[in-house]
Amino acid sequence: MTARSAIVLAGLTGLALWATGCGGTPACGPSHGVVQQVIDGDTIVMADGTKIRYLLINAQEITKGHNDCYGQEARAYNVDLVQGKDVQLTYDPKQCKDRFGRTLAYIGVGGQSVNALEVQRGYACVDYIPPAGADKVASYQTMQSTAQQQQRGMWGACTVGPCFQ
Repeated sequence: MTARSAIVLAGLTGLALWATGCGGTPACGPSHGVVQQVIDGDTIVMADGTKIRYLLINAQEITKGHNDCYGQEARAYNVDLVQGKDVQLTYDPKQCKDRFGRTLAYIGVGGQSVNALEVQRGYACVDYIPPAGADKVASYQTMQSTAQQQQRGMWGACTVGPCFQ
């Protein structure tokens, strides 16, 4: 290998690592940002305009003409947790976006996972759409089972909606 070839190869390797993020996984987005708007219990808009869909969970619907049981409560809880705050975003490199073009992420604030809190407290249910979330789905299902058994949130108040189908 010539010196010029080695330099070109090193440059291409560096470019590939930069483009894919640390560890060779796709870079889905920033590691943190400020939440500008809370759409509902599982969707937010960042200050840069990026729409984020919470990974691995689904809250009762309140958009597009829906007003599902506990949907407003899920949104209010989400507002309390993240509105106007700098949140941490982590991604599953297997899938960065959903079919609607929203970025999929786990949201952290104050050292806690918002996604997990919503499931634990009955504001959202598990919504596993492979491949994203495979490594956490079992623990989220356990959290949901506990919330259901203890009738937390929607599990004690509702009988219909996306989480009950």
